[in-house]
Amino acid sequence: MTTLVSAVAAPDLVGSLRHTLNKRLEEVLPSPADDRDLVCLAMRESTLAPGKRIRPMLMILAARDLGYDGSELFDLGCAVEMIHSASLILDDMPCMDNAALRRGRPTIHRHFGEDVAVLAAVALLSHAFRVVASLPNVAPPLRNRLVASLADVVGTQGLVRGQYKDLREGNGARRAEDIIDTNELKTGVLFGTALEIAGLVAGASDEVRQSLRNFAVELGQAFQLYDDLQDRRDSSSTGKDTCKDDGKSTLLALLGTDEVRRRLHAHMNAANAELTHVYGPGNTISQYLGTLFHIA
Repeated sequence: MTTLVSAVAAPDLVGSLRHTLNKRLEEVLPSPADDRDLVCLAMRESTLAPGKRIRPMLMILAARDLGYDGSELFDLGCAVEMIHSASLILDDMPCMDNAALRRGRPTIHRHFGEDVAVLAAVALLSHAFRVVASLPNVAPPLRNRLVASLADVVGTQGLVRGQYKDLREGNGARRAEDIIDTNELKTGVLFGTALEIAGLVAGASDEVRQSLRNFAVELGQAFQLYDDLQDRRDSSSTGKDTCKDDGKSTLLALLGTDEVRRRLHAHMNAANAELTHVYGPGNTISQYLGTLFHIA
């Protein structure tokens, strides 16, 4: 397999890219007309709140290390982050997880009210599609594929289905396989779409894009297991409500801490193997992930 471009994963590179992404997010989000424009204020509060921007950062790093660094990467990253923010607003609602804290701040429905929260989530989804559909330097056929990918990740084959399964099945007894399927839909699919977008805009081969999809599947499972373990920690270190999974049929509840940690390491090893296949050892994304997962 041809060796592809591999950047140096210096912290200042990641920090610089994240800074550019955050600046672009501020620019592309609609500005409120005044302090009564609560929907716009809620859109900006939810999306600009301090966060790691993991999904768009993975997309940007993956595309750059495939040799593509077009400026539209940041607009695509903004769209991915807006979809993620919309999903968090809805996930936190009283009819869903009924969370009070997100990214160290009151959840959007606590701050602005449930009505504004729902409208802000819908507006974020709409604006994300508008941003992608308006990309100036992307050929129309590719733009259509990008929009379709984002539509798939939101809909009944993606985040919506995952959330529904978790709400309707999560409080009852489930097999490990069913929990894994829900975790893939709730968490893995957006990672997969972010990496698919990277491969598409970089013009990667089918083989490379398949490896990136495999990486996203492994990362999504690892991320959910890590999140389950973090649910036991104090909210001051996580920035969100903890113990929200008490009484739910998670892999942690079903298999115990030791097995979950073993599976977490196995998924991370498999994810890194896919990255090595594409980018070679010591690649940017593997080093970036090492700063996100603090596991024993």
